[in-house]
Amino acid sequence: MALPKLEALQSLLRSFGSCLVAYSGGVDSVLLAYVARQALGDRSLAVIADSASLPRRELQEAIAIAEQFQIPLRVVHTKEFNNPSYLSNPTDRCYFCKQELFTELVPLAQEEGFAVVAYGENASDIGDFRPGAKAAGEFQIRAPLKEVGLTKSEIRDLSAQLGLPTAEKPQMACLSSRIPFGEVVAPEKLRMIEEAEAVLRELGFYDVRVRHHELKTGHLARIEVGPTELEKFFGNNHHTKVAQALKKLGYAHVTLDLEGYRRGSLNLAAGNTRPKSVPSA
Repeated sequence: MALPKLEALQSLLRSFGSCLVAYSGGVDSVLLAYVARQALGDRSLAVIADSASLPRRELQEAIAIAEQFQIPLRVVHTKEFNNPSYLSNPTDRCYFCKQELFTELVPLAQEEGFAVVAYGENASDIGDFRPGAKAAGEFQIRAPLKEVGLTKSEIRDLSAQLGLPTAEKPQMACLSSRIPFGEVVAPEKLRMIEEAEAVLRELGFYDVRVRHHELKTGHLARIEVGPTELEKFFGNNHHTKVAQALKKLGYAHVTLDLEGYRRGSLNLAAGNTRPKSVPSA
């Protein structure tokens, strides 16, 4: 049971006095923002960063959750797409994204009197390569979930006990993570990815990634669905519907990855064994 860790989290947040939470609408940040609201009341604020890398559906769901649970929420617009280092899509792209995020949040917290800025890194992230954590360290951002030892599975369990709708939400990385490292990130590519994934979700697929590859012959969509959903892809003529819909979006080639969704597949698709130093999504 993770209840002692929940109590430790509540105590830690109360010790901050006030807290601004970097919020995304995902499993971790929703729990953190919810508990911060319970522990600190109006001395907590959730802030979500809006940019081209955030699907509109995710933004809408995140806002709806905050409204449902009376979590004070602010939307800010980040400018990572003005940064050539981000657009060039290096393996540490997430560093530049988080750097931009915290560049926005730290002054906001100072202006409005919030003592601490926190984000949703958890204990399961320890030992993984997380460029965003480097940026967090540079800005002295706290990671309360990690500090009290809450793992991903415990966060899901607690979310279910607290009635949070994110308890079973699939893991979701930003849209830029669908583009192979070294290929330029561009808003038009992200629009195609977002609309392509929406096609699959509307057909009822749960674990969904549309990996966007650039070929000499045009854009290629490499679809990943959960391994247990592969058979479903060929039922009810889904494969034909998906192919037709994605070609209308501008994809010249539409393929299905027969291994299904797995983290880090872009590195493997490039013909490389996934190095431990490369993040995955």
